[in-house]
Amino acid sequence: MDQNQSQKQIAAAKRQALVSICINFFLAIGKGAAGMLSGSTALLGDAINSATDVFSSTAVYVGVWVAGREHPSFPYGLYRAETVAALVTSIAVILAGYEVGRKALFGAPSIPDVAIALPVAAVSLLVSLGFGLIQLRAGKRLSSPALTADARDYLADVLSTSVVLISLLAVPLGYNVDRVAAGIVSLFVFYAGGQLFVGALKELLDASIDRETERKIIRFVEQHPRISRVEKCFSRNAGGRYLVDMDVVMHTPSHKIADLVADRLEEELLIKFPGLVLARIRPHYAPGKFMRRVTPVEGPEGGISLHLGKAPWFLVETMKTENKEVMKREFVENRYKDAEKKKGLLIGRWLLKLKPDELVAEDNESVVLVLLKEAGVEIVHPSSVTSTTM
Repeated sequence: MDQNQSQKQIAAAKRQALVSICINFFLAIGKGAAGMLSGSTALLGDAINSATDVFSSTAVYVGVWVAGREHPSFPYGLYRAETVAALVTSIAVILAGYEVGRKALFGAPSIPDVAIALPVAAVSLLVSLGFGLIQLRAGKRLSSPALTADARDYLADVLSTSVVLISLLAVPLGYNVDRVAAGIVSLFVFYAGGQLFVGALKELLDASIDRETERKIIRFVEQHPRISRVEKCFSRNAGGRYLVDMDVVMHTPSHKIADLVADRLEEELLIKFPGLVLARIRPHYAPGKFMRRVTPVEGPEGGISLHLGKAPWFLVETMKTENKEVMKREFVENRYKDAEKKKGLLIGRWLLKLKPDELVAEDNESVVLVLLKEAGVEIVHPSSVTSTTM
């Protein structure tokens, strides 16, 4: 995925999130007004539940805006502004849940006006269910964990609204269970506020990102041909986004190549993982005991092929770094030699998976060589390859 495509996905995810804020706002207003007019404590509590999502989503948006402000005293950005906002919001939500629960237990019983409350509850349920499914598909399409989590919030709200709807349908049958429904809804509100509070508290205490995302980042870095392993990885949440700081071990004798690879990887990480706002890689470089050289050949035990893209085979040699003594030789077939489109790109990416330190080829500006050079692979001219290694 290129950077332009990544930026388009982020912009689309932001638009989708903005639509979500608007829908939750109107759901909260509609439920709240209908709850007060009809006298339904349960529907009023469900309105507070919807308002929770408005507050949390708005806090993230405020944080995005504040985080973009530059200040010399905050070199990592003002990401925690939104976390503080979320923490304050969570306390307000928990207090609101307490109030709904208190009214359910100790408030005077009243029969809600079904004619007002029932249509609003039914429409709210359909809207939450419909947009939740749309948001879930958008989260998968745009690879956005935030949208996926938002979709799950909508689908969870469906359960809360379903409780209210069932209680309203029971009224014409002679069962006034509005207070019971209000008590159940207050539990949903408490849970939502508690989740928001715990999440904000973890971020303020520098909680790391989820382990699955961290493992994906480490795997991506270790796939690089110059990376031996990730020595250390420190990560933290930053209000829905995350920061990564890692130490990597590179098998290269050159600090210039190590710095080049580190800079390139930092750029690639920001593109590969849209939620990542800061990536810092500290390279620890040293020549390994062994190195890998890849040579295009005409066939097993055949001569060097001067046409990199058309080479039918590649010789992969594992050698001692100190004296270039060959320890292992293996021939692999060029699986993309007959590709009609993007041959250079396909071959370049495939060769990088072999993790070469050197590639024997005539130096030019072909797509394959550009990819390998950017990855820090050394290009060795065929004339410098001794016959003892072939």
